[in-house]
Amino acid sequence: MPKRILIINGSPKKDGNTAALIEWFTETAGSQVESEVVRAAALKYKAPGCLSCRSCQQSPEYRCVIEDDARPVLEKMAQTGTILFATPLYFFAASAQTKILMDRMFSLYKWNNAVNTFESPLKGKTLALMASAYEDVGLDAVEKPFALTARYTGMRFASLLIPNAGTSGQIRSHPTARAQTQLFARSLLA
Repeated sequence: MPKRILIINGSPKKDGNTAALIEWFTETAGSQVESEVVRAAALKYKAPGCLSCRSCQQSPEYRCVIEDDARPVLEKMAQTGTILFATPLYFFAASAQTKILMDRMFSLYKWNNAVNTFESPLKGKTLALMASAYEDVGLDAVEKPFALTARYTGMRFASLLIPNAGTSGQIRSHPTARAQTQLFARSLLA
């Protein structure tokens, strides 16, 4: 049975650098993996992120109570072995489209503050990140929230950071980006 990877495309552009990274990743993975790509920019939201209503904490299910396009994506996160976020670097962070889904992941955790514990269906899974930046500044800042989330949750973490990717679509002429992405895909599947 092939591994399942949920790929979150956090770019608002359809054919930009992030799309190229995803294309190269999925080509390399081929039939070894069952992958699904979700374009975060195409999702319809009823809220601009987590509302901190904490209603998800009152339910026995790991589900956001906001009924919009994020809900099935979050359910898929809980059911897949690897969650791969792909995002451009925007102002030293992941794109807003990526951040909305990251914040809504709150519903995939259950905290018991009385005994200082939490449970999550994400424990033991893999959280991965592919990110590119116009120049060579800021990728460490975009990586940090993903790495911390993985460590906190008990997930394996892997990342591919491509500096100097240029403007939208220019990554296709980057001297090593394609080879780096292929290597990253193979290591993530190993």
